[in-house]
Amino acid sequence: MENDYIKQGDDSNKPLLEEVIYPDIEPGIINRIMIENSFLQDAYRGEERRLHKMEPVVLDQITSIRLEFKNILRIDHLWIIPNLTKLSLNCNKIEVIENMEMLPALTELNLSFNYIEKIENLEKLVNLEVLSLFNNRIEKIENMDALEKLVILSLGCNLINTVAGIERFRFMTNLKVLNLEGNPVAKRTDFCLLLYVIAILPKLNYYEYTFIKNELREEACALFYRELREVEDKQEQEIQSRELEELEQSEAKRLASSFVEHLDGHQLFESLWRGDEDGRILMLVGQQAVELADEYDKDIFELTQEIYKLGLERFGERDEEIQDFLNNLKEGQEELQIMGQKGIEDFLQFKETIFEEARTTLRQLEYNTMHGEDEESPENLVLSDIVDKLNIQFEDAMNDLWQTLMTQELYLHEAIEESTTNFHRKIAELMSKFVEQSQSFFVQLREISVHFSENMTEIVTRFISTKLALQDFDDVPSDLRMCMEDRDAILNLIAGMKDTHTLRIDEREDRIATRSKEFIDQMIDNLNSNEIERHRSKILEINSFIEILTEAMALLPHDIREELAAEEYVV
Repeated sequence: MENDYIKQGDDSNKPLLEEVIYPDIEPGIINRIMIENSFLQDAYRGEERRLHKMEPVVLDQITSIRLEFKNILRIDHLWIIPNLTKLSLNCNKIEVIENMEMLPALTELNLSFNYIEKIENLEKLVNLEVLSLFNNRIEKIENMDALEKLVILSLGCNLINTVAGIERFRFMTNLKVLNLEGNPVAKRTDFCLLLYVIAILPKLNYYEYTFIKNELREEACALFYRELREVEDKQEQEIQSRELEELEQSEAKRLASSFVEHLDGHQLFESLWRGDEDGRILMLVGQQAVELADEYDKDIFELTQEIYKLGLERFGERDEEIQDFLNNLKEGQEELQIMGQKGIEDFLQFKETIFEEARTTLRQLEYNTMHGEDEESPENLVLSDIVDKLNIQFEDAMNDLWQTLMTQELYLHEAIEESTTNFHRKIAELMSKFVEQSQSFFVQLREISVHFSENMTEIVTRFISTKLALQDFDDVPSDLRMCMEDRDAILNLIAGMKDTHTLRIDEREDRIATRSKEFIDQMIDNLNSNEIERHRSKILEINSFIEILTEAMALLPHDIREELAAEEYVV
């Protein structure tokens, strides 16, 4: 265990890693050769290992590996063993946790007795259940929120000098075993870390591998009552915040699927002015321009609300259509599966009868042969004839079953293809109707934009004319002074603003049309791909089933012969 490596009498409670790491191994980085050699060394022994070295290692099949005492400086190349569930890297010289993101199946990770200074890069290890970072140089508990399945965690004998971060373990609802002993925070004479941990983590069962008794838990909760209340309040606030965030994300996803995201407020109007330098200059005219822009905003908002509502309505219709199609698809598959299963069960009952009769006949035939009876004897000829007839019966029944299963599968495949085609047509019609209806609103948006530009032209022209008549240029912004005596400059600003706004509106309209088409294409492609994969798998399954039955019948004489030989040997 961890404590076995700690030198007795060492006040720092820290082992000298140089004493436990093999001195004759050069420091290095994890590579393919190291992985293969370690796997062969742990998985096989003696002659078996030598024979396996002659064959290439199938890296995808490695689920557990120990890379201990290797003088490893850096973690790398673990992506070549993606199905790894247990990894031990203890007793090395690793300083940084890295390159772990390709191991999502990992459930146990041992990084004890290294030089790690920070907990990091574990976010992708969402299935991790056991984690040991015992005896490293970690100063802070952090970056572990994603490890919700963690059951056992050891952070003992590090440099942690604060309780900050322990409260985050409350979100790890599966955490039952924790070790923090040997850290500076655990050695404080004015603070009992044991009782604090027990109070803050009510679901913890073991601390420092010792079972937590109810009496101790009650004492801890009484001692750290205020701290516990504070932690609980913060946790409740965070839970509410998370729920709100999840709700917002769900709503954003729903709006994205409706193709009307960012149309529920004033986002489109705000986007019109983004990067519109011409419009910014024109708005310097003053209050009249601001009031006109406010009216412009109001008109655009009313239309975007109509598009938003339309998108949600059509989304509901599409979603209902999609769910109906998927449910019908599932029901059809289950119905034919039940039919096929019934045929298989009937055949298996027939098989048992045939095999029992064949076994009885073959036993007698083999028995006669083993005891010297001529194969051409009348009795053996009759028995052989019975076996031949049973084989023919079995093959005919098996061929009938194969034909039935294949016919059902081909019928299902063709029915699914036809249903998918009809569904494609229907969903495309719904989507086309939505796009056409939304386009009518975008036409109105462009008209509003043109109307705004015309009104802005009047306001700016009037403003400049007034200033010229009064020769009052003191309060005229510098960006507008260039237009005072150049009407073309004003018209250019107006045209630039109108083009920018029209472009933004066109882009939003095109986005709806493009994404709706992409949505349909991707959904139909996925349906077709899934069906092709399902169909191929089913064909392979049927053929494999028939091959197994054929092989079982073919091996029956051999099995009978071995049974009789074994019986003769016993006698």
